Amino acid sequence: MRKAVKGRLVSILVPVYNESPNIMEFYARITRVMNPSGYACELIFINDGSKDDTLDKLYGLREKDSRVKIIDLSRNFGKEIALTAGLDHCRGEAVIPIDADLQDPPEVILEMLSRWEEGYDVVYATRTRRDGESSVKKVTAHLFYRFIKKLTPIPIPKDTGDFRLMSRRVVNALTELREQHRFMKGLFSWVGFRQTSITYRREPRYAGKTKFNYWKLWNFAVEGITSFSFLPLQVATYAGFGISLFAIAFAAWLFLTTLIHGNPVPGYPSLMVAILFFGGVQLTTMGLIGEYVGRIYNESKRRPLYFVQDKAGWDDGRERPRLEGVQ
Repeated sequence: MRKAVKGRLVSILVPVYNESPNIMEFYARITRVMNPSGYACELIFINDGSKDDTLDKLYGLREKDSRVKIIDLSRNFGKEIALTAGLDHCRGEAVIPIDADLQDPPEVILEMLSRWEEGYDVVYATRTRRDGESSVKKVTAHLFYRFIKKLTPIPIPKDTGDFRLMSRRVVNALTELREQHRFMKGLFSWVGFRQTSITYRREPRYAGKTKFNYWKLWNFAVEGITSFSFLPLQVATYAGFGISLFAIAFAAWLFLTTLIHGNPVPGYPSLMVAILFFGGVQLTTMGLIGEYVGRIYNESKRRPLYFVQDKAGWDDGRERPRLEGVQ
């Protein structure tokens, strides 16, 4: 068990993209939680190319609260990369990613800190309910977490997002992982260490609309599956082998029936069905291979994960530094 010592630095990481309506309420709630907690706190906002006045509000908060730190990325890189930027810059002994839309209640942080003080390196928050979301979103999310759990050898917790506490040694391990295609929920589990869970009820968004549509969620699911499993390729191999056996058996059956009953000439519809079926299988298999080859291609270019165009709150004497590329 870790000895409890108040005053430890806790880093709160908040990736934001067009979250102007939520910023002030989020700040008010997070400070109500952290101020009386006895922990030191740095509140790191990662602006992921927002097009509204999100960044202006963040600099306004920075002027009145020195605990607020800002990383302004050069464009929209996506939440996974924005979260990576926060992990690269944070200095806390405990690090907690959380969204600014207040679906993940900041009050749960106190329970996370309590479990961290017991000696756990990762305390992840599992949702018992998802209020304010459509039935389709709830069903697809439920199926996705269980599907990916079956596909991957990594124990990715069900119904669990990025909202969690991580110790410094977990964060240090994560910052060594620099792949371009980043499924953070999988990476959090892949690094291991001592992990435990708490449960909470997810709230509706405080304001605004979610930035994820079903197309983005589908691509996110594909990212998770291909990042941590090559089972789809194995399935394609087994499917091809099985279809080949079926084709051999069917050819043998045609040969025997021709010898016994003659050749009545098979009909056009059955021929077209066979051609379309096998063509579909081949294209699907090629598509699966293409997904993995495309990821190899992106990794081989070794581009920086992101660029920082502005930064405020670090002890480097630069509130607005030059453009920085981070591998």
